Amino acid sequence: QVQLVESGGGSVQAGGSLRLSCEASGYTFSGTDMRWVRQAPGKGLEWISSIRGGGDRPIYEDSVKGRFTISRDNAKNTLYLQMNNLKTEDTAVYSCATGYIEGTYRGQGTQVTVSS
Repeated sequence: QVQLVESGGGSVQAGGSLRLSCEASGYTFSGTDMRWVRQAPGKGLEWISSIRGGGDRPIYEDSVKGRFTISRDNAKNTLYLQMNNLKTEDTAVYSCATGYIEGTYRGQGTQVTVSS
């Protein structure tokens, strides 16, 4: 069955960096567009970035543009999110999901906490 397992979250101070990973299994990863979403405490799910199956056409939500970079290693069935210059408002549970804009599967997520 499809599995998406995120890792790399943690607690950092504002201005710091983290790199999230999402290990995928149970489907043809290289043929599937992927995205990252997040959910802050008390808020709804927010899309932040997407990438095509071949690793092209990355797109970003405006608030993370220039700070976050999405990438993938299809040989390792892994999706990444490099997050730099983190802000307190980036505090959320980050999940990877199938699909460029929408899709069927989403992982459980990894917590990112940014303190001032």
